Amino acid sequence: MTPALEPLRRIAAYAVCTDPEDRVLLVRASPRSGTPGVWSLPGGAVDHGEDPQHTVVRETAAETGLSVTVTGLGDVLADMRSLPHRGVTIHTDRVIYRASVRGGTLGDRIGHPTDLARWHTREEAKGLPLRPFTASALGLTPDRLDLRPDEAPEFPSFHAVPGPDGLHRAQRFAAYAVATDPARRVLLTRIAAGYPGAGRWHLPGGGTDYGEQPGAALIRELHEETGQAGRLMELLGVASHRDAASLGPEGYPIDWHGVRAFYRVAVDAPAPIAVGDVGGSTCDARWFAPEELTALAADALTEVTAEAVRAARLR
Repeated sequence: MTPALEPLRRIAAYAVCTDPEDRVLLVRASPRSGTPGVWSLPGGAVDHGEDPQHTVVRETAAETGLSVTVTGLGDVLADMRSLPHRGVTIHTDRVIYRASVRGGTLGDRIGHPTDLARWHTREEAKGLPLRPFTASALGLTPDRLDLRPDEAPEFPSFHAVPGPDGLHRAQRFAAYAVATDPARRVLLTRIAAGYPGAGRWHLPGGGTDYGEQPGAALIRELHEETGQAGRLMELLGVASHRDAASLGPEGYPIDWHGVRAFYRVAVDAPAPIAVGDVGGSTCDARWFAPEELTALAADALTEVTAEAVRAARLR
C-alpha cells in the first residue's frame, strides 16, 4: 500500500524532436529529481495562462540549449505518479508535440532537475530507463518505473486556489467531442445560465477526472450530457484559452486557464437526446445539419467549438 499522499494535478507539454538521422532528443533526470537517471522527452509544466505550444519551446530550450519549432500534435496522455519523498501524488495531463530544431547548441545542466541532453536512436532508447509516457510517445513498451497510487484519490476537475495577486486562479484540463452521426450532423450542447459563455453552443465534454485518460473521459461526458454512445476516432487538436476574470456560479472572479483536447467522435446509432447534467453547465443539446452549422453566427459558438469545427472541416 502506498501512503496517503496529497493529490496534485498539473498540465505539461513535451517534444518528440528528431534529427535527419531519425535520432530522438532525450533528457536525463538528475539526482535533484524524483527519478534520477531516468530519461524522458524534453518539456515540462504549463504555466498558468501559457499555451502548451509555447511551453514545449520554452522548456526544450531550457533543458537542452536548442531552439525548436512545433511541427504538429502527436498525442495527449495522462498518468498518475506517487512521490512519497515529496508527500504527493500527481496526475499529469501531457500534451505531446512533434518538433524540429531551429538552432542552438546542445548542452548539459549540472545542478538542475535534468542534467544531460542527448540524441539517441530508437534502438538505443529501448535500452534506456524511460519514463512511461516517453516510451508510449515513442511507440515503445513502457517500463513500470513510476510508483502509482493504489486508487485514484478524490480531487475535483475544477480546483481554484488563491493566486499571487490575490485573485483565485484555476487551471483545468478537459476533453471535448466533435461528434457526428451517419448523416454528418454535428452534436452541440448549450451552456446554461450562470456559467461563462451562457447561451452559446458548445462541444459535448468537460473536465477529466483524476487518473482518467482524456479519451475515456470524453466518451463518459458525451453519454452523461447527451445520452449518446460514441466511438473515438482521432485527436484533432489542443486549444488553450485564458479568461483573466471569469465569472461563474462561484460568484467571484476567477483567473481561468483551460487546456482542451478535442477529438473526432462517431455516433453510429443516435439515441434520443437526454441531457443528464441537470442543474449543471449544460441546459440543452441538439444535432445540427451541416448547413445549419454554417448558418450560425460566429458569436453563437464558444471559442473552442469554433476552432474544433474548423479543424474538423465542418464549417
